[in-house]
Amino acid sequence: MIASLVRRDFFSPRVLVTLLLAIALPAAVAAVPSFRPGELWPDDRGVHLNAHGGGVLWHDGTYYWYGEHKVAGGAGNRAEVGVHVYTSRDLYHWADAGIALAVSDDPAHDLARGCILERPKVLHNARTGKFVMWFHLELKGQGYRAARSGVAVADAPTGPFRFLGSFRPNAGVWPENLPADARRPLSAEEADKLQKLKLVGGPVPSFPGDLVCRRDFAGGQMARDMTLFVDDDGKAYHLYASEENGTLQISQLTDDYLRPAGRYVRVLPGEFNEAPAVLKRGGKYFLFTSGCTGWRPNAARLAVATSIWGPWRSLGNPCVGTPEQCANTFESQSTFVLPVQGRKDTFIFMADRWRPKDAIDGRYIWLPIAFENDVPVLRWHDEWCIGDEK
Repeated sequence: MIASLVRRDFFSPRVLVTLLLAIALPAAVAAVPSFRPGELWPDDRGVHLNAHGGGVLWHDGTYYWYGEHKVAGGAGNRAEVGVHVYTSRDLYHWADAGIALAVSDDPAHDLARGCILERPKVLHNARTGKFVMWFHLELKGQGYRAARSGVAVADAPTGPFRFLGSFRPNAGVWPENLPADARRPLSAEEADKLQKLKLVGGPVPSFPGDLVCRRDFAGGQMARDMTLFVDDDGKAYHLYASEENGTLQISQLTDDYLRPAGRYVRVLPGEFNEAPAVLKRGGKYFLFTSGCTGWRPNAARLAVATSIWGPWRSLGNPCVGTPEQCANTFESQSTFVLPVQGRKDTFIFMADRWRPKDAIDGRYIWLPIAFENDVPVLRWHDEWCIGDEK
């Protein structure tokens, strides 16, 4: 038909090309994938992704996104299903791969339905060939008092993962940067002082963090918000909020990634950080965290070190934007830093926009990490594509 129109001189060749481009370009533009932070993000079935507080593993050409499976309403703040996993080749389009780790119907089980299971992260261990999952676990009915680490293992990245158990890490081990003269049990007076304080996971004046660390020496250190990190030499580290959230700790894992290796340090003691997420670039380690304000977002924090063991130096808020955006980290909280494969120094800041009254409606805030003067910077983008981080 178009050819006949040209022969009848209805369109000149130039007009015809313009017409064809006008028809084709909207479809081509619509097909270009992009990230839209804060919007619903449908999987291959058209259902909003259900992988909150998550992390991403790259393995054999595929990305695996693990996160908390939420249900509707306030009940979604507890684990009613388990850990969901999705797969992708390009980071934009995700396919539902099912439940990687399921909760238990046994009320005596550590993973009993209704427990609190948060921030699952998975590593592949090249030595054993196993996939190892760590997560923050609170036992059912205990609120946030248990402060335990859960570990599960699988033969395939999508699972099913087999739960190995939960514990508080580093029982009977002193942190390497705790002064030698502080490595002793609490006195009766110190124990009484701690008992009288109202330690609820948020900042308190004159927080006695070293007392909490010493209190927990025998039974293991508290471990709440967490992430995992594998360094260039293959050694893996568990980073978690500890000491009633007053201090972060960084703990090396055993070569099989299944237990603490018995070496750890305290990071930014007394500053009340949670939601750790870490990247390494140019020989420097950068640590994103948030303050401790419950479900309410607050200003992001950034620290730097030239060794994973520290010392760590605070750099302030990495966000650039309006005062409101910087004050609440674009209404989100960090969960993971995702290195983009095949692109040197390209990282995605993964964060959650929590909806505690209807947990299943939580949104994902993925933003490109730019570097200015070799320091990570976060800016808001309504829509962006990989490559926009420069």
